Amino acid sequence: MTGRDRHPSETLYTPESRIRYPRQLWADMKHDLLASRDLAWRLMVRDISARYRQSFLGVFWAFVPPIVAAIGLTLASNAEVLNVGETSIPYPAYVMFSMALWQTFVEALNGPVQAVIAAKPMLARINFPREAIILSQIGQVGFNFGIKLVLIVALFIIFRIPVSWPIIFAPIALIHLIALGTAFGLLLAPIGTLYEDVPRGLSLAVSAWLFITPVIFPPPQTGLFAVLVQWNPVTPLLVTVRDLATGGVMSQPLAFWIASGVAVGGLFLSWVVYRIAMPFVIERISA
Repeated sequence: MTGRDRHPSETLYTPESRIRYPRQLWADMKHDLLASRDLAWRLMVRDISARYRQSFLGVFWAFVPPIVAAIGLTLASNAEVLNVGETSIPYPAYVMFSMALWQTFVEALNGPVQAVIAAKPMLARINFPREAIILSQIGQVGFNFGIKLVLIVALFIIFRIPVSWPIIFAPIALIHLIALGTAFGLLLAPIGTLYEDVPRGLSLAVSAWLFITPVIFPPPQTGLFAVLVQWNPVTPLLVTVRDLATGGVMSQPLAFWIASGVAVGGLFLSWVVYRIAMPFVIERISA
């Protein structure tokens, strides 16, 4: 059952699929996206305030994963337990910077699923633009990266990493990385609202995904593992952010633009799926 607005105070529900009216669907999507900005801001402020009000250490938790990973992996590398090869910057800085980027991607991926699940009571009782939930999560990802940016700046100072002018393009690659994570999360959000297996399986998938992403090692050049890493859509986006920030030269320009196209196109398609699927999801959880 879907709906199409006929009047600001009237909604007509029909059994026809909204995908049969792409122009009306697109108009409704744009309208609700703009209309959801104020609510999205309020949700974002509420969630951020609640998160840090209930935590004794507060923003310190944003620094913990990269720092802990860097300490453990550096000790393993120095003890020759782990051989990661040569990195473009000192290995502790390499791991902390890469882990901060990976953590941002994971937050963008998990955010829509977790947010829609948490909003189930509100979705079942109140009619509001569903895009507000997603915009709120994207805002929180940006806020959390702003905290991590303090750690990144400290890394550049402590390890004396030179900065060149192409670093100004690093945020563009970062936006594409967040877009890719949001696209996957948005695609899984409707079904994740109905089945608890999705968030549980997603947690396992993310753990495995880390090991085929050049976060704790430089991109391999040969072998089957290198092929897996290269076909990973996160690889060129994460590597490009790191390249532009630390060296100023893109090592995978073609792969970056392909992955960027996948991220932007995938985000739009997943938004359409989310838009079409949510009325059915709300009907199921309201029953």
